[in-house]
Amino acid sequence: MDASSPSTFQKALQINLDPAKYGAFAEIGAGQEVARWFFHVGRAANTVAKTISAYDMSVSDAIYGRCERYVSRQRLEAMLTHEYALVLERLQAKRGDHSTFFAFADTVATRNPTRPENGHGWIGMRFQTTPGEAASQIIIHAHLLDGESAPVHEALGIIGVNLIHAAFYHYSQPSALLLALMEDLTRDRIEIDMLELSGPAFAAADNRLMSLQLVQNGFTDAAMFQTSGEVVQPSEVLYKRPILVERGSFRPITNVTFDLLQQSQARFALDERLGGDTPIVLFEMTLHNLTSASGIDHSDFLARVDILGALGHTVLISNFGRYFRLVEYLSQYTQKMIGIALGIPSLTEVADPRYYADLPGGMLEAAGRLCRDNVKLYVYPYRDPTSGEIITAETLRVAPSAHHLHAYLLENGFVETLLSYNPAYLSISTSEVLAKIQTGDPSWEQLVPAAIVDIIRRDGLFGWQASREQQPGADD
Repeated sequence: MDASSPSTFQKALQINLDPAKYGAFAEIGAGQEVARWFFHVGRAANTVAKTISAYDMSVSDAIYGRCERYVSRQRLEAMLTHEYALVLERLQAKRGDHSTFFAFADTVATRNPTRPENGHGWIGMRFQTTPGEAASQIIIHAHLLDGESAPVHEALGIIGVNLIHAAFYHYSQPSALLLALMEDLTRDRIEIDMLELSGPAFAAADNRLMSLQLVQNGFTDAAMFQTSGEVVQPSEVLYKRPILVERGSFRPITNVTFDLLQQSQARFALDERLGGDTPIVLFEMTLHNLTSASGIDHSDFLARVDILGALGHTVLISNFGRYFRLVEYLSQYTQKMIGIALGIPSLTEVADPRYYADLPGGMLEAAGRLCRDNVKLYVYPYRDPTSGEIITAETLRVAPSAHHLHAYLLENGFVETLLSYNPAYLSISTSEVLAKIQTGDPSWEQLVPAAIVDIIRRDGLFGWQASREQQPGADD
């Protein structure tokens, strides 16, 4: 924690000393650790209108309605809706002209003898920033990583106080709000893999940028949002589903990168191991993909997201430099098939032993972690710009030390060349397409999917310049 940041005690006390902030606490699982802080520091009567902990499922259902899972976003939303409505119903007439009301809720599953996996929980707050204002809301999903019960409870209390304090004192600066959530905590105790801001207090906030910043700040290894821009907790999308993923910079996506995905989808769908399930298709961008010499440009990031959204697939932001880390991450959520769509330049990197010098088992260890029984790499050919040779997964030249491993992966079906490619696309260079967009050369329009041409022109993405024919007065 930054030395200038208030402690958890100081945050809870600051809220208690402000008589305008008044509301309810509803907590299910891991005790009432957040409400406890406000009683512990004193003057809780200024803040706490009510606390409730509906542990029994029948009691919980009677109050909040039935749901499929009790530790879920659905349950959290029901808790916030119910408790906030009661606060307004019971207190608006008495003190609504001078109080900023709130409802805080969490629903949590912790590690125990019958549930050995890490704990996790949904945590949220619905609140006013000024009396009488429409409510705003913060929702997060957190993994509770401490191995023992007491530290888990402690961490939950801290992050809950952080969330309430950040809502009241940092709502006008979403990036500062995000950073404040992890004050007095470390990543080995808490992982936040989803954050959603909504309501009038966050009218200018973009939840896609919040997802990016979760990864940038090391609060999680990956964050996800759908084509609509709605952020999602990864297990909501990936749990027990087959997954096909394409990694790239997508600046912009070109016909060759889109054809790679389409051809991979077609081949993936034919794999009998899918068992009729429809795969989830992901576009993945790593921090490396997004970072230039000047850092990460948020407007450039949103431009890429906009065009990927137009193509109809979910976006994953990650810090996974190597493909085997991506596979290990996805395997937390599914044992179904995982397909990876990549081109020869990426496969060349994957097959370079120097890339794994830091691993005790070197390239052999990396291959074992990447090429599991449920993983397949779909490889798009590449035309060498100097020789004109078309290179496939089979003809790729690898280091002598990797020859036998390369042959093993091919012969056992872990790697497959995509044969139904479009030869005309092999000469497309993303950097050249970007240069054409930025210099007003209209030929770029034939090199990217038709669905994104109008978006790039309309929104001026990637430094788009109108061609002479498109400029005002060109026909004068």
